[in-house]
Amino acid sequence: MRQIKSLLLLVAVVLLHGCSGSDTYRGTWKAIGSEGEKLEITFEAKRFYIKDSSGKINHYDYSQNSVSIENSVETYGIRLNDGREYYINFPIADDETKGIIKDAVGNPMYTISKTAYIKYEDIYKLK
Repeated sequence: MRQIKSLLLLVAVVLLHGCSGSDTYRGTWKAIGSEGEKLEITFEAKRFYIKDSSGKINHYDYSQNSVSIENSVETYGIRLNDGREYYINFPIADDETKGIIKDAVGNPMYTISKTAYIKYEDIYKLK
């Protein structure tokens, strides 16, 4: 009985924590949009901000609704309060410093990096 209660408590904690954004992608990212525009995206626990090159900032409330890890490649699903869904994908195994934000059907919208503005091709290039 004690083990069942402990397991239920653990599941409840995981579910409550799962609604806020993962530490993996929280923070500020340099981003390039699909049209080549340079942006800055900052993820907080339940809100993110997109700052364009003119300094205009848009903010969006979201919740994390999925996590997928296959062969050390991580993908996090987020849902905005208006129902739109996006995926934050880190396509290189064990590398969470650069990634791609995709729309609900998998089209790349932004490339993201902690250190530099990188293009889509730069994520997959051989070192």
